[in-house]
Amino acid sequence: MGSSAPSRALALLAVGATALTAGTVAVPVVGTASATAQPAAAVHVRPASSGHVSAVGRTAPLPTSQCVSEIGIHCYSPLQYRTAYNLDPLYKEGITGKGRTIVIVDSFGSPTIQHDLETFDKQWGIPDTQVEVVKWGNVPVFDPANPDHTGWAGETTLDVEYAHAIAPDAHIILVETGVAETEGTTGLPEMMDAEQALIKAGRADVISQSFGATENTFPGFDKGDFKSLTDLRYAFKEAAAHDVTVLAASGDAGATDSQANGEDLYPYKVNSWPSSDPLVTSIGGTQLSLDDAGRRTAPDKVWHDKYGAGGGGVSGVFERPWYQAGVASATGNHRGTPDISMSAAVDGGAWTYESYDPASAGWHLTGGTSEATPIFSGVVALADQLAGHRLGQLNWRLYGLNLLPSQWSGLVDVTTGDNSWDTVTGYQAGKGYDLASGLGTIDGARFVHAVAGR
Repeated sequence: MGSSAPSRALALLAVGATALTAGTVAVPVVGTASATAQPAAAVHVRPASSGHVSAVGRTAPLPTSQCVSEIGIHCYSPLQYRTAYNLDPLYKEGITGKGRTIVIVDSFGSPTIQHDLETFDKQWGIPDTQVEVVKWGNVPVFDPANPDHTGWAGETTLDVEYAHAIAPDAHIILVETGVAETEGTTGLPEMMDAEQALIKAGRADVISQSFGATENTFPGFDKGDFKSLTDLRYAFKEAAAHDVTVLAASGDAGATDSQANGEDLYPYKVNSWPSSDPLVTSIGGTQLSLDDAGRRTAPDKVWHDKYGAGGGGVSGVFERPWYQAGVASATGNHRGTPDISMSAAVDGGAWTYESYDPASAGWHLTGGTSEATPIFSGVVALADQLAGHRLGQLNWRLYGLNLLPSQWSGLVDVTTGDNSWDTVTGYQAGKGYDLASGLGTIDGARFVHAVAGR
């Protein structure tokens, strides 16, 4: 499900109503453990997260324990993530992302993003920020009846709220493009043009991309001609030249992903771009077990619940980059993903506030590697501030840190779980790097100091 447009597994949970979600994700009926499937015809070339929202949002978020008893899944606030990832010591040091800019790219955006972020901030006591919205190309007027628009607005909300929650003083630029990214090349040229322009203008420190397209859906892939994909790499080459960090979600369908119709999954292992690009840091998914205060009740494991699984595997396009030489036993001769993993489980979903669709305004729960990606973008902004400069391409730093003991690197190995999904047997987590969790996850305070060289 993950890579057809935003990789956002969605559980829009409301009082006494059915929550619907797109792609292959199971659909929970609120207050029960049962699940039904949404007709595939309803999800053609839409954001993977959109689905049909038939429910009114909650008026207030619930604590984790109440989510478990009332909804049957775990739910988490930004404050719990801050605790879980040990970020509070950084905030006490004054490391808040100040002076750094996170660029978030989404089709269509959300017309209520500023209001929704302020509501989110007020709930959790987070300082407000003014989101700078850049409209790239001919962005249509938002239509709450258009599921393309609402799907991307939900993605936008998740991206902005969680990048801001982790790096509260970072400046956020939201780039809204006018063409929906689907499978193959559609929508990607507009996104890459926008990214390149902001990089050239010196406006970006870290770019968060919660979207992707399966490599196999790019024209020419089946003939071994990757030009339609590699011709889109210009923004990432520009980023490398300007020391801009680029992140991308690894997908929400485990070791498989969407076919060109945006509905069906490949019956074998595939990977998605831009996550698979060697110039990009691929962000996979974990499932956290936290109490109401954000303390772990169990170690993190690879995200694989009934709603989705963290994307990961080997690229069909890119050879193994030099920085993965030390993990060649896992990747073989190809680029392996993910590089690092953060919270993505829907059973462990993040509270978001959304009002772009008046019929479902309120608090919703969201998961997916497109939750993990903006969370990590905030971490990069913190590290940039501490370092006093852009860290640029992170991957060589990450794999270098992997050679150090965990108490120095801040990397935390994820050793349990797998990313099998649908009919495709995926990869098992284990000691060290694996194609289910990458290098694992992080202890934020230690990791930010280590990656910043401080």
